[in-house]
Amino acid sequence: METRKHIAVEKKKTCNCAQAVIATYADVVGLSEQQAMNIGNAFGSGMGNMEGTCGALTGAAVIVGMVTGDKMKSRKVMSNIMTRFQERNGATQCRALKGVDTHVMLRSCPDCVSDACEIMEEELGLDNL
Repeated sequence: METRKHIAVEKKKTCNCAQAVIATYADVVGLSEQQAMNIGNAFGSGMGNMEGTCGALTGAAVIVGMVTGDKMKSRKVMSNIMTRFQERNGATQCRALKGVDTHVMLRSCPDCVSDACEIMEEELGLDNL
């Protein structure tokens, strides 16, 4: 059975990490595929320059905010996602994940997308999608 995280990894082949996550859950939050892609345009590569948070995590943040519809709940859920992602991968910043400074890649983009989706689904109780 193909899960959403597998769909997101497949989408990653043609778009950035944020777009892959947002587009995979677009139907859950009432977005069209094109709207999802547009929302994620600037979030890829750690917000365009590898200095920011991993695009897969920023994509997850967009979905979390739309699913919960509540600022405080969104912050709590996203904090949990960030903590779990950090524990699993050793970083949340794109530059560190890709090993730009250390020349040691901690996690590939497809794996970051898969992890972000898996953790987000568990935290939101969406793992039955």
